[in-house]
Amino acid sequence: MTPIRKAIICGLLFLGTTAPALAQTFSPGDVWTDTKLYFTAPLRWDAEDWLYFGGALGAVAAAHQFDGNVRRHFANPTQPLDGKDPNSIRDAAPAAIAVVGTWVFSELAEAPGGRIEAYSMLEAAALSSVTAEVFKFAAGRRRPSETTRVDDWRASGSSFPSLHATAAFAIGTVLAESGSDDFRWTRRLLGFGLATGTAYLRLHDNQHWLSDVVAGAAIGTATGAFVLQRRLDKVRNMEFSVTPAQGGGIMVGFNAVLN
Repeated sequence: MTPIRKAIICGLLFLGTTAPALAQTFSPGDVWTDTKLYFTAPLRWDAEDWLYFGGALGAVAAAHQFDGNVRRHFANPTQPLDGKDPNSIRDAAPAAIAVVGTWVFSELAEAPGGRIEAYSMLEAAALSSVTAEVFKFAAGRRRPSETTRVDDWRASGSSFPSLHATAAFAIGTVLAESGSDDFRWTRRLLGFGLATGTAYLRLHDNQHWLSDVVAGAAIGTATGAFVLQRRLDKVRNMEFSVTPAQGGGIMVGFNAVLN
């Protein structure tokens, strides 16, 4: 499946699946605001953000040194360099199951928080996938299933970064860091476990170089954190007040800061 087709499918799934959530908890304006803030975020980065960016670049560079060794470990010497990816759907299944499972549970339990979490997963996956596709187009790196050359860049390839790893870490980060702290480590085990497992499958299937999945993990994790911060900012911008009312009873006030 070509990168363009993947992007189209991701977009259709995103729009189709989030319609109920948008109707209940979000507006098109929220989506537009999140998108604008996401793609202009580097203009507002502080020292900590730039430190994360530098660390991510360092991790990708370090992983690049082992690309050849990892490929030789997983690749079948007799495998033809045809670029086929027969397990693409299977490798995307864990992240998809996490989203669908969260949505179904929220509907059965009538939990609005679960709907918001499912939407946040989809938003993080969509934003990070667009970013990954842009880098894929710019890098043009061939997959290890297409070439034995580690540095086969600008060759109309679609290897760097891994789209599966990017989306899985975006979804996994939201799963890991959402909800109460009562089950935080269980959530982190599930969220980052499914993301790491997805990255491993892409290496095992000889579909990506090690640096591809490390770059995807960095993009996905950062995007998941961004979406979670947007949800937190929205909650902080809503203020409730309870005051006594004349004649008895109470008066509930609500104030929201629109951005």
